[in-house]
Amino acid sequence: MNQDSIQKYLEMAQDAVVTYLPKVALGLLILWLGFKIIRRLTRITVKSLERVGISENLIPFIRSLMSITLKVLLLFVVAGILGVDLSAFIGILAAAGFAIGLALQGSLSNFAAGILILVFRPYRIDDWIEVDDKFGKVEEIQIFNTIIVTPGRKTLIIPNGQVVEGIVTNYSRKGCIRLELNVTMPYEESFPRVADILHKVLRATPKVLEDPEPEVGIETYDSHSIILAVRPYVNPDDYWEVTFDVHRRIKEAFSENDIRVAYSEGVEIG
Repeated sequence: MNQDSIQKYLEMAQDAVVTYLPKVALGLLILWLGFKIIRRLTRITVKSLERVGISENLIPFIRSLMSITLKVLLLFVVAGILGVDLSAFIGILAAAGFAIGLALQGSLSNFAAGILILVFRPYRIDDWIEVDDKFGKVEEIQIFNTIIVTPGRKTLIIPNGQVVEGIVTNYSRKGCIRLELNVTMPYEESFPRVADILHKVLRATPKVLEDPEPEVGIETYDSHSIILAVRPYVNPDDYWEVTFDVHRRIKEAFSENDIRVAYSEGVEIG
């Protein structure tokens, strides 16, 4: 390499430094300031969300989404300052985003439903709910799924899209739940007497609530007996414990008071 070539390359390098160094310096300065501003905006947003009562399960996601989006925009701004042509990259990014969106339609639906659940909160963690005939206690509300645990200790993972599109029964919203129990009474037996026995059983059963007051009534007439509706109210967490306890106590009370229960096959037990 001769002296002229060396001189030429040095001049080109000098021109490049003069041309691009101010842009690089400006880009780095904007990048540094931008990251500081993004961190501050993120903290302010998180505090605002906490003040208005947004679910604590949603705040980390919003923080991450906001931080990533702002940082990507900042990088685009810096790349534009440096003179990088972004049109081709933006086109590729848009096409990739469209393809990914088509491939993940179900997941995006669950994602959007998760946002709605976390914002409007039709149920919360530890609530007892029923979704699509699946009953259990809410253990966790995720962005894509709701996890509930059944009374039989089974873990159900329900897509949030299914929750939003269906009917959700929240047994914990009112603070108590009514047990739907049934017992039979012979036709020859006095209903006021049996109803009084059942009310005594309910008043003596621990964890049966006094308010609302338990209800006992005739539900229907069967071919061999009268079907009685027994409707005590309990806290949702006591659902199964009280159900078993009330059934046991009713059986004991019927035996003590010589109330027989008739079955269709003609067998009677006391």
